[in-house]
Amino acid sequence: MSPGLQTIFYIVASVLFILALGGLSNQETARRGNIYGMVGMGLALVATILGQQVHGAGYAWLIIAMVIGGSVGLFLAKKVQMTEMPELVAILHSFVGMAAVLVGFAGYFGTSPDSGHALEGAARTIHEIEIYLGVLIGAVTFTGSVVAFGKLKGIITSKPLTLPGRHWMNLGLGVLCIILGGVFVGGEHSGGAVTALIVMTIIAFIFGVHMVMAIGGADMPVVVSMLNSYSGWAAAATGFMLNNDLLIVTGALVGSSGAILSYIMCRAMNRKFIAVIAGGFGSDGGTAAPAAGDGEVQEYAPETSADEVAEMLNDAKEVVIVPGYGMAVAQAQHTINDITRKLKAKDINVRFAIHPVAGRMPGHMNVLLAEAKVSYDIVLEMDEINDDLPKVDVVLVIGANDIVNPSALDDPNSPIAGMPVLEVWKSGTVVVMKRGRGVGYAGVDNPLFFRDNTRMLYGDAKASVDAILSDIS
Repeated sequence: MSPGLQTIFYIVASVLFILALGGLSNQETARRGNIYGMVGMGLALVATILGQQVHGAGYAWLIIAMVIGGSVGLFLAKKVQMTEMPELVAILHSFVGMAAVLVGFAGYFGTSPDSGHALEGAARTIHEIEIYLGVLIGAVTFTGSVVAFGKLKGIITSKPLTLPGRHWMNLGLGVLCIILGGVFVGGEHSGGAVTALIVMTIIAFIFGVHMVMAIGGADMPVVVSMLNSYSGWAAAATGFMLNNDLLIVTGALVGSSGAILSYIMCRAMNRKFIAVIAGGFGSDGGTAAPAAGDGEVQEYAPETSADEVAEMLNDAKEVVIVPGYGMAVAQAQHTINDITRKLKAKDINVRFAIHPVAGRMPGHMNVLLAEAKVSYDIVLEMDEINDDLPKVDVVLVIGANDIVNPSALDDPNSPIAGMPVLEVWKSGTVVVMKRGRGVGYAGVDNPLFFRDNTRMLYGDAKASVDAILSDIS
């Protein structure tokens, strides 16, 4: 393929990627957006494989790599459940980060024309800066994504690791990377330059671990979005190192959109992005009930049963369902849709209320409800439905916790103070479905569980909603 034709393919692929992002911004057009993205990636692969940079034995290596990568992708697509998507997204980000690191080292130590050995003067300096930044961003992205995967998977505790003087430690590591960058750039492949690159890579790996370990469970959706942005910038840096315009454009799209999404999510949590990076909040959890004045322990709201909840729903005119990660774990979304259809057949107005950070990644609940074929027009964002909650007869909270916590508004000393939440307690009756009496992922006590108009339905969410469905007349 001639360079001109390859450029045309890359331009078309770039346009398709932009259209994909536009399509993914809306539920109704998300499927079309995915198709645009897949076609664009297909064109990009074809143009790269048939380009003049690949020749001879290179095709054999490409075929081997594509078979391995395609097999892994196919295996994951068939095996991974929708509930595991946050973990999958996090670990895939780590692949992009490590790719940037490996490309950077190959570009520096390799002997090909792209390695920079033939460059002189300013061109060589710029190339070395590209390598240094690419390796730095990639290393942070790799280890940060691995730790995020561990936290989302439950292998690593969601409690933030707050080391003494951690901010000074982060600052010191950053300054050291800048100093090492000065040694590396212009080092002419000397022993000092090579040592600086290796030491910086180790520091970046450590920084990635420490950065995400210091972020609490409640901020994990922002972390996933942030790492998505990092992976984009790592891809863009890889594009600069390889002189690949499409990688630069694609990486910039992913990096900028991830940064914007992180900002939007921080606003939804009333959190500052720097505060999230500096260290989140949360604890390992617990079951202790808060004091109710004079040192007395406040009693939990009365327990209810599936048949009582079904009766409440039958008698209601307005019902709102608030899904959370508990629904995802139990894979109860399909039964919830069956309940919705039954209630709507009885002329009961049923809607879903989605908090921007519900679940473990951006849009997690929207994806699950779309999978269950819940109608888009009854799935509303927090800002769209909060004002209607006082007029709702029954709110069904399924596995959500921190996003319906009234202490965010009532308690200025709460770790989540100021965070916009779904004000479900203003409705007639709130039914909270939980496995037990533990706190949420952020490790913050929830006064909603002690309110007079709250009823607690303990147990597996799937078993509970199945029982409710069978009892709805």
